Amino acid sequence: MADIASPLSTARPGAAGVPYLIAGLAVFSVQDLILKLLSGSYPLYEAMILRSLTAAPLLLLLAHLNGGLGTLWTPRWRKMLLRGFLLFGSYAAFYLAIASLPLATTIALFFTAPLFITILSVPLLGEHVGPRRWFAVIVGFAGVLFMVRPGSDVFDWAAVLALVAGLTYALSMVTARRMGATETAPALAFWGNVAFLACALALAAVFASGDHAGESHPSLGFLTRGWVTPSLRDFGLMVLCGFIAAAGLTLLTQAYRLSPSSVVAPFEYSAMIWGVLWGWLFWQQLPDAEGWTGIVIIVGAGLYVLYREGRQKG
Repeated sequence: MADIASPLSTARPGAAGVPYLIAGLAVFSVQDLILKLLSGSYPLYEAMILRSLTAAPLLLLLAHLNGGLGTLWTPRWRKMLLRGFLLFGSYAAFYLAIASLPLATTIALFFTAPLFITILSVPLLGEHVGPRRWFAVIVGFAGVLFMVRPGSDVFDWAAVLALVAGLTYALSMVTARRMGATETAPALAFWGNVAFLACALALAAVFASGDHAGESHPSLGFLTRGWVTPSLRDFGLMVLCGFIAAAGLTLLTQAYRLSPSSVVAPFEYSAMIWGVLWGWLFWQQLPDAEGWTGIVIIVGAGLYVLYREGRQKG
């Protein structure tokens, strides 16, 4: 799961940023794979603490190379920290969901985020949304029903977590819009990483002892499991997530510098390819007919919303 930076004012017309975006999402997909592999043996907060500690010096280096460390200090640091807390909520919900759901399903449900952004932009930003985008939102959530099938034997409440991930991600993006293009991507990433570390440490304070552990559901176990001393291999995988965060952010930042968001944002859906591929290679999981139908509907609705938003029409 990627933390897409706000579009930067240096973006120029053209599609030069698209390869960087696709590469960045491919890099971030490895983090999704790692955390799903670890979800049955370790708690989420443990992986997030090691990831955040590893990413911190790398993000400082990134800031140094992009305007200096002074760019990290801004009067809006509290708002960036709030955005970081929202992103942590999104990440936590997403990764708790993939502990139970197939990767492709979780990613598809997460991509309701553009639909939520459309809804939230009305009360929070005062934007106008016309009938075409409202219709696309309704169609997109109909696709959700195809995928989660509430009331059926195949329903898993972890699907709700994936939707919560999309909602909180949308809130973080609306918050970023209200900041405008005045903050740098390294600053957003740095304060986001501070929020990640703080939240992960808070979860560790509650659950590390193992006194509240519950294994009745894979997602619950991933949240409440006590601290587990990792093997050398697993420690390396958790640390690798920190490098992935820094490398992925660099690629995504470059994508939005080279091209406007209206050009590159639709290619975020390339993450679906990796979700299907990793799920098939590692768990022999592929969506069924209803799942594929829901994926097509959600992706189609999301792409249409992005298209209409890019044209600034309703």
